[in-house]
Amino acid sequence: MTREPLTSLEIERYARHIVLPEIGGAGQQALKTARVLVVGAGGLGAPVLQYLAAAGVGTLGVVDDDTVSLSNLQRQVIHGTPDIGRPKVESAAEAITSLNPHVQAVAHKERLGAGNADALLSAYDIVVDGSDNFATRYLLADTAERLSVTLVTGAVGRFDGSLTVLQPWKQASDGRRNPRYRDLFPEPPPEGVVPTCAEVGVVGALTGVIGTLQAMEVIKLITGAGEPLIGRLLMYDALTARFESIRYRRPGAE
Repeated sequence: MTREPLTSLEIERYARHIVLPEIGGAGQQALKTARVLVVGAGGLGAPVLQYLAAAGVGTLGVVDDDTVSLSNLQRQVIHGTPDIGRPKVESAAEAITSLNPHVQAVAHKERLGAGNADALLSAYDIVVDGSDNFATRYLLADTAERLSVTLVTGAVGRFDGSLTVLQPWKQASDGRRNPRYRDLFPEPPPEGVVPTCAEVGVVGALTGVIGTLQAMEVIKLITGAGEPLIGRLLMYDALTARFESIRYRRPGAE
């Protein structure tokens, strides 16, 4: 893909990125040409969209069929009180453009399902899972694996959160194929076993922590900086302010 040169305004805007050897001008141009889809404009999606817009990701798509409600505003910080009743994708797209006019915001006002998942995911380089239900998480993971689209997935509840990066079509350094989402979580739990955030609650700032970490993983993947969370699940316990990570892999010799 041909990379458009950064304008003088973009160079000034992204100066703190460009001065980093791990990103530099080439990395910033890679961000400019990247296409990232965020599924869900809620607690996780809000900080993901804000930080990726600020970072200069050229095209940000957002999928959501919901409208903004008062109870959302405790954690879904991309929306404001005047947005109550508006479609979340419209509110989010407006916020993205206000934050960074160099970013193209694409609003997909629809619910992700089996009928539209392929078309939505195939139009983007990286997908971020900011959904709040198991059906969407497994559909995203299975579709992204089949289409060879990188997936950054996260989850939160009460005071705990986790995230990982999935590229199961690639090989790890040991020659094995990278693990799938189902190698970490083989099957979704039976309906009703795991309570929703609406039932048990969630700290708003927790979604900011995990969503920001998801955005960081996307930036690393696009620019090639650092080591992404492939084959590693990062877990955060907000009550003890403790991060832990576990490694997981695809079973068997492949």
